[in-house]
Amino acid sequence: MEQDPPSGADRGLGIDRDFGDEPPAIRDSAPDYLAPIDESAPVSGHSPAPEPTSSPADAPEQDWGHAKGLLYPAFRPIGTQGLEMASIDRLQLASHSAQSHAQPLIDEGPAGLPVVYTLDAGAYDIVVNGDHLLAWGVEPSEIQDAALQNLSDWSATASWTDEISGERRLISSDTGDGWDAARILLPEVIEHLVAELGPVGRILIGLPERHLMTAASLRPDDADFAALFADFIVEQSGAADEPIDRRIFELVDGRLVDFSGV
Repeated sequence: MEQDPPSGADRGLGIDRDFGDEPPAIRDSAPDYLAPIDESAPVSGHSPAPEPTSSPADAPEQDWGHAKGLLYPAFRPIGTQGLEMASIDRLQLASHSAQSHAQPLIDEGPAGLPVVYTLDAGAYDIVVNGDHLLAWGVEPSEIQDAALQNLSDWSATASWTDEISGERRLISSDTGDGWDAARILLPEVIEHLVAELGPVGRILIGLPERHLMTAASLRPDDADFAALFADFIVEQSGAADEPIDRRIFELVDGRLVDFSGV
């Protein structure tokens, strides 16, 4: 005949009441209630969060001295809206500082491509907007100059991928750092591509996504290559997380223009 479990026992839960592999600690002396409290001791099993090592005012979103080393330009698809850098009056913007200016700062780049400015935050980017401009207290031109200088410093050591198949040659930037497409903004990059590909034929450029800038030499006797290059750009842009443009561009006299065809 079964006996009822002791009063307070768990019923039907299958609990063995074994709450640990080690026996509980047993005091060998009375607690000292007058001893100072250890501020680093866990509370309910949780340790206190570490004290912040910097002020929120030093964050790059607030501090220009910190932000200017993290700025980079980036392309966006046609149709991207924002505050046009060329028309910004910082004093007028400041007179409406109580309002939000969360639209991104935007420039018109080569071939009509929109250019925004981003803060490199490591795992993600912060797109610079009008509120950042007011917090930093700088002119738009200072943001542009800092971003291009940082891009140039990075590009100076960033690798190129060089592919050759017969008489066809493809030079690409696909480092994965996030600034590959924007390299075409740099005069030294244009000079490099012209020197490497110009003597052979026309220079085709593709900017399908943020992480890829590719250039190819179109020989006068290889018209079919232009169609193959175009198909490649469309495919890359269609599968990209951050697409830019499906057009084919061409470098003409050091400028990026729409490819006019063979």
